[in-house]
Amino acid sequence: MSSSIGNITIDTTDLAGATAFWQQVTGYAVGSSDESTAYLEDPAKSGVGLSLQNVPEPRVGKNRVHLDLFTSDLDGEVGRLQGLGAAEVARHDGWVVLADTDGNQFCVVAG
Repeated sequence: MSSSIGNITIDTTDLAGATAFWQQVTGYAVGSSDESTAYLEDPAKSGVGLSLQNVPEPRVGKNRVHLDLFTSDLDGEVGRLQGLGAAEVARHDGWVVLADTDGNQFCVVAG
């Protein structure tokens, strides 16, 4: 017996803003939503789902889990994501750490 990852959830203090940001990042569509959660789905049904969950408190400290986004154009994708509101946290050889509009960190990896 084994498990598979079907969905990843990101906490946010701005559900509408986070939903818009992550839709633009991924190209996913809102499958369903209510006042506390938005469920984003890959239109091709090949990727893991992404949920955004409204929480009252902002992120504090380092993320314990983060997303790694792979791209064939590292600089171009980092620029695109910064244009959507992401902020650069650190730059390394082959990947860049960004923060989303709520401060949740994720990596963009050349691949």
